[in-house]
Amino acid sequence: MAVALSMDAFAVSIGLGSKGDTRGLGLKAGLYFGTFQALMPFIGYLGGESVLGWVQAYSHWIAFGLLALIGGKMLYEGLQEGIEEDIAAITNKMMLTLAIATSIDAMAAGFSLTLLDINAYLACLIIGVTTFAFSWAGVEIGKRSGTWLENKAEIFGGVVLILIGIKILVF
Repeated sequence: MAVALSMDAFAVSIGLGSKGDTRGLGLKAGLYFGTFQALMPFIGYLGGESVLGWVQAYSHWIAFGLLALIGGKMLYEGLQEGIEEDIAAITNKMMLTLAIATSIDAMAAGFSLTLLDINAYLACLIIGVTTFAFSWAGVEIGKRSGTWLENKAEIFGGVVLILIGIKILVF
């Protein structure tokens, strides 16, 4: 799940890396995206904990629905043009906006953590560290290759989330 949730930030980071002046951008992208990708699932987890008793009987369907919805959204976005082409300057405000935008899906995925038999705190930490690594790598890849890999990463992440949802539903 950590790798799949990191794909939004990875795709955006590739676009940012292709912009040119990228001194320190890998670290900056990793910190912004990694922090928000760790916090948002935790917020979703806390919200999910409060309603878990009400939805316990349908939890596998809810987890499947959420992951399929998030995965489908990522697939759709992967097939569209990215917003990174419209970015003129990489500012802290812009990085904050992108970090929040790429991590909203992770909040819904965090709700599904209440439905799985895992340590949610550790899962959120792994999601954050994984996103940090993918974001840093995305900037480096973007510097060298441009944006050709950007959409493919988002499509991959969407497919993985949908497959995780199917696994929860079937097993």
